Amino acid sequence: MPLANGRHFLAIPGPSVMPDEVLRAMHRPGANIYEGKLVEMTFAMLPDLAKVARTAGRPMIYIGNGHAAWEAALVNTLDPGETALVLESGRFAVTWGEMASALGVKVEVLNARPRRAVDPDAVEARLRADRNHEIKAILVVQIDTATGCWNDIAAIRRAIDAAGHPALFLVDCMASLGCVPYEMDAWGADVTIAGSQKGLMTPPGLGFVWAGEKAWAKTPTLTRGRSHWAWEKRAEPEFFYQLFHGTAPVQHLYALRAALDMILEEGLEAVWARHAALAAGVRAAVLRWGEGSPLELNMTEAAERSDAVTTVLTGSIDAKRLRTVAETNLNVTLGIGLGISETGAFRIGHMGHVNAPMVLGALGAVELALTHIGAPFAPGGVEAAIRAMAPGVA
Repeated sequence: MPLANGRHFLAIPGPSVMPDEVLRAMHRPGANIYEGKLVEMTFAMLPDLAKVARTAGRPMIYIGNGHAAWEAALVNTLDPGETALVLESGRFAVTWGEMASALGVKVEVLNARPRRAVDPDAVEARLRADRNHEIKAILVVQIDTATGCWNDIAAIRRAIDAAGHPALFLVDCMASLGCVPYEMDAWGADVTIAGSQKGLMTPPGLGFVWAGEKAWAKTPTLTRGRSHWAWEKRAEPEFFYQLFHGTAPVQHLYALRAALDMILEEGLEAVWARHAALAAGVRAAVLRWGEGSPLELNMTEAAERSDAVTTVLTGSIDAKRLRTVAETNLNVTLGIGLGISETGAFRIGHMGHVNAPMVLGALGAVELALTHIGAPFAPGGVEAAIRAMAPGVA
């Protein structure tokens, strides 16, 4: 008999679980978008957004998803005909590069080794070979949600500096901001992009771009036309509506305020530690299940596995069937294998508003679904997760 009654568990890597406080904050009528409380609250949020990205750079808010933030970053830093180096470690940096190509940018992709993160030494070598500095920007994601890869942004910055290369450094933090350590200024990122629906625990619909001084210096030199995506008025608006190039997303702004309050109250370092502990539990469970079975973590190196999402390869086990059983019979939604195989992989999201009972519940559902479909696996994954999480309880 299906065990699907009760509260639904969302265990996908975005949109993540939204706190009740965030949902309650949204449940209100329209507001005065010209003056008063909404305007004051929104401008007061901008320094808090900078705190989350660890930057003095100016944040811009776009009504759109992460792809909107991608395009905003590209059109404000690159002209058609200029070259961008894309550091591949999965699906999303490549897709960002495809967008750049559609905008007339010449794109070169530097591929990571299979199931590995970006190699900073390879980055340094490629940039040293670019003696004429034709590469104008470097694009990378900190966490690729398809592969579960974590890239060492600080090490990549050191590689750029070691090569003495002046290219702008653009970092996608869609799946990492509010989940894992990120230091925009200390690590030398020139542009950071993120979205509302993952670590920031807000419904999809807001994209964020933070730009540093070097990126701002490039913008006035561009020849391409820009209007909706242009940074200038959004960063220093004369009127409130210019902050969004039109009507403000009222309910989303109240939701974001509530989410930022929760993050800052918990403390950013504590948020990072919580994600690290929960991720350790997920990985321990998968490693246990994989003993003598086809199940394995996609990322082969422990240091390159993300604390926001885990991608599991299933081999001969039908991942689509596993997810269907979890969804239909157990009311738990797992992520599809994205850019790998719908039947050969699934993903567990552990980002944003998550705690140990939620993660252990999702892992228990996976183990129950594996048992139901008769898949070969080593039982005891939940117990392994508990042991891995235990140090984080104190």
